Amino acid sequence: MNSAGPASPGSDKAPVRVLVADDQAAVRDGLVTLLDLDPQITVVAEAADGKQALDAVAATDPDVALMDLHMPGMDGIEATALITARHPRTKVVVLTTYADDASIHGALQAGALGYLTKDSGREDIARAVIAAAAGQSVLDGEIQRRLVSAATAARTTPMPEAASPTPDNLTVREVEVLRLIAAGRSNAQFAAELFVSEATVKTHINHLFAKAGVRDRAQAVRYAYRHGLVG
Repeated sequence: MNSAGPASPGSDKAPVRVLVADDQAAVRDGLVTLLDLDPQITVVAEAADGKQALDAVAATDPDVALMDLHMPGMDGIEATALITARHPRTKVVVLTTYADDASIHGALQAGALGYLTKDSGREDIARAVIAAAAGQSVLDGEIQRRLVSAATAARTTPMPEAASPTPDNLTVREVEVLRLIAAGRSNAQFAAELFVSEATVKTHINHLFAKAGVRDRAQAVRYAYRHGLVG
């Protein structure tokens, strides 16, 4: 396990600094070895549960925490929520055996930026870590399909005008656009489904992003799940 001071992630001189949290020592050791093989990544800390992960983030300020979910004591979802709240610079990527809806939604609502299963290959894990350090979301293919399916199902039940207040004063149309984003629709598909021009779609998206305080579609999807607008 390497040790390097905080710096801008991703360059040759400043590899992405990673914490590995997993309660199984053999899995943890394997991940550390796997990640340290990539010159763009250096592992700066390890943890066997959520509490250790939270303490290690406070002590080492990693760019990314690679987080298992089901661990003794404080689990990965609680740790993710606390890391996101207390140390927002550190991005969390979940790496777990579990791909059930409760685990996926819980992790995304807690603030995880990426979600992979342990079937993922070395390149997929490294790519997700590097992407997360740059603020980009990477989801396992099966996870993405499940999210799209859930969002599409939510799309079939539009929110009525008289519904309870929406977060950040989103309009009904903006919630509809948010659900389409979560379903993976393109702007052209938005326009076709909403019977508006692509220019109008872009305006809705810009207003939505500004109100919700999100920068891109990946953050918008997490926002939607965090506020229970889909899924």
